[in-house]
Amino acid sequence: MTVDPRIAAITARIVERSKPSRELYLHRVRNAAAKGVHRSVLGCGNLAHGFAVCSPSEKVALSGDTVPNLGIITSYNDMLSAHQPFETYPAMIRQAAAEAGGIAQVAGGVPAMCDGVTQGQPGMELSLFSRDLIAMAAGIGLSHNMFDSTVYLGVCDKIVPGLMIAAMTFGHLPAVFIPAGPMTTGLPNDEKARVRQLYAEGKIGRDELLDAESKSYHGPGTCTFYGTANSNQMVMEIMGFHMPGASFINPGTPLRDALTREATKRALAITALGNEFTPAGEMIDERSIVNGVIGLHATGGSTNHTMHLVAMARAAGIMLTWQDISELSDIIPLLARVYPNGLADVNHFHAAGGIGYLIGQLLKTGMIHEDVRTVFGHGLQAYAIDVKLGENGTVARERAPDVSHDPKVLATIDKPFQATGGLKMLTGNLGKAVIKISAVKPERHIIEAPAKIFHDQASLNDAFKEGKLEGNFVAVVRFQGPKANGMPELHKLTTVLGILQDRGQMVALITDGRMSGASGKVPSAIHMTPEAKDGGPISKIREGDIIRLDATTGEINVLVSDTELAARAPAEADLDGNEFGMGRELFAPFRAMTGAAEHGASVFFH
Repeated sequence: MTVDPRIAAITARIVERSKPSRELYLHRVRNAAAKGVHRSVLGCGNLAHGFAVCSPSEKVALSGDTVPNLGIITSYNDMLSAHQPFETYPAMIRQAAAEAGGIAQVAGGVPAMCDGVTQGQPGMELSLFSRDLIAMAAGIGLSHNMFDSTVYLGVCDKIVPGLMIAAMTFGHLPAVFIPAGPMTTGLPNDEKARVRQLYAEGKIGRDELLDAESKSYHGPGTCTFYGTANSNQMVMEIMGFHMPGASFINPGTPLRDALTREATKRALAITALGNEFTPAGEMIDERSIVNGVIGLHATGGSTNHTMHLVAMARAAGIMLTWQDISELSDIIPLLARVYPNGLADVNHFHAAGGIGYLIGQLLKTGMIHEDVRTVFGHGLQAYAIDVKLGENGTVARERAPDVSHDPKVLATIDKPFQATGGLKMLTGNLGKAVIKISAVKPERHIIEAPAKIFHDQASLNDAFKEGKLEGNFVAVVRFQGPKANGMPELHKLTTVLGILQDRGQMVALITDGRMSGASGKVPSAIHMTPEAKDGGPISKIREGDIIRLDATTGEINVLVSDTELAARAPAEADLDGNEFGMGRELFAPFRAMTGAAEHGASVFFH
């Protein structure tokens, strides 16, 4: 089936807007690819350094240009559950590469930080900028010019977007992303949220809270809720960077290992030395990016991707905007209910049919581009599958089921959970913002209430403890944008605002900061741009101003005249406390150079 005309029109608009930058990008990619296997341009001394630790047979192979060399970029560390499984991957990849007649080397490592560890801590102010640093670190590894293809080992919040930016920067090389999968199901996410709320209300102590958290995050793999980490995996698969069915297989299982070996051999098969040369920068196009946005809407994915996808696209010369994302949300139905948009976790989502079922449903009515290139070949239909362990430890695939194994988790395209997607853009006299509505009840899509102003999340939480947050209100938490303090996630607000909402108050949030990919039930206008540090209108809101947030029409306004708003002096905040400590001083150049949230909040793109 051909793609829906509305999706085709938005895609065509992106193509037209992107022509100058995309043509320049492709020119650079093709020039780099035309130079051939890059080891051939290395001097003897250069090459000797590059294969000094290889075996004699490997040195002979790498001396010529006939044996493909696979560069591994890894985010391994053994502190964080999502990345710990990657410890054994290089050895597995090297063995699989040798079986396929190739060689593999770890080209470099990239930092991988956990937003779960740094929530509400100074380190969170490094989190968003770590994405650009990851791209730069991967670039250093690949700059040695030794590789015919690449595999990227990454999972969580900023790691995959950073690696994607690197993959596009080195777009003349094929790239396959290899995930590690989610941890097995622990304490249900709704129970974890209930315990957090009890702790915030002072009804239980720290011991009970830590016990619940430990039962939720209990082993190797990503967290099981559908936040940014698992949204990353869905986006990579639906954009064709994963092997079909690879995203949500648990770590340490025979099928996970089989998928890793298969991905390695595929990465070698699509080099310029073979007959299926698939440079990443050519493979990904406007249709691929639109498919990533569509997957995000259909699953109610993370708000962080309203910045990440924009930055990832720009790395390939593709000019995606919030308006494109918002208009696609009006078209794409919500087909998945995964926490926080439902009670299921990603393991339940996968068991219900997972990404393969989801893609199959979207293809039925042309709600996604099928005619795309992927690392697996041509066409997205190959991803509408269920993956299993085959004979002799290989990967077997069969067509995805036409019927959901759990209709409470995955709906059909003709009977979706809601007719539109999970993310919308808001515009008005306060600027532009993003809102996630897939978990917000319809009766809370419109909030009109007086402003309560805070300059950090700790101040709001203190006001809650002091009993000062009474009645209906819109919390304005400003000076949290990328230029102010690196745009930390304000996840600590989720519990407090949720409690007030559960008490019957009409509450909402406006911020130039971020909220966790796991947040949802409180209407939140986030990523407000221009940010307060730039003197944006959010800096001119005064205590008690009436703010109207309307997610149905996509509007957000402070109800004062344009003349009065323009005449107000912007508020100022003392940001000295955000300049130093826990590495924040090292990121001062990032804060000074970053672009706006709507452009990806990146030092690369403005």
